[in-house]
Amino acid sequence: MSEAAMTSTGEVLPNGLKGVVEDFSADKQAFHVPWGKAMMWIFLLSDTFIFSCFLISYMTVRISATDPWPIPSEVFALSFGGDPIPLVLIAIMTFILITSSGTMALAVNMGYRKNRKLTFWLMIATALLGASFVGMQAFEWTKLIVDEGVRPWGNPMGAAQFGSSFFMITGFHGLHVSAGVIYLLVVAFRVKNGFYERRGGNYEIVEIVGLYWHFVDLVWVFIFAFFYLW
Repeated sequence: MSEAAMTSTGEVLPNGLKGVVEDFSADKQAFHVPWGKAMMWIFLLSDTFIFSCFLISYMTVRISATDPWPIPSEVFALSFGGDPIPLVLIAIMTFILITSSGTMALAVNMGYRKNRKLTFWLMIATALLGASFVGMQAFEWTKLIVDEGVRPWGNPMGAAQFGSSFFMITGFHGLHVSAGVIYLLVVAFRVKNGFYERRGGNYEIVEIVGLYWHFVDLVWVFIFAFFYLW
């Protein structure tokens, strides 16, 4: 029996347990994925579990609630001097986030083309759209708390669980958007100052930011469908 085995690259490894130990301790890379991107995927996977638990809990609470659940199209309606328009603010917020996904995708494309100026401005545009979303969410919260009297522990329009579900889910998502805006601004100004070019011109960080931002946008689609349309 041969005492050594040869890998596809021509490397000779001893057989048996010694060969296994040397192979696993050689720091082999099975998939050519940058470390930062791999860590972001792991973080997003863990975040997916958290948001899934929140949405499943929301559906369970809503189905099992004994008091009438408020009708979202009425609760989130806005009046501009005439009849209330259902979900108009939520529609605008959704449009803003979808648009920001487009500007973020363009920023990633420009980053890999080493177009520093366009990458910077597209990331700034994405951050501004995200900040606009957070501002509208703050307005939505203010309207519900001040004008409608909704609280995490009570709700004059029906089931008390409505307030706790709403503030928990949208608040946690809004926190992610706020963190994403800060993340975008930090990376954008580093791009503008040539920080990444001085480190070899690698713009993978822009794609990593894009992964986070697209995830936040995707989560909002589920929140929009389950919370506002159901």
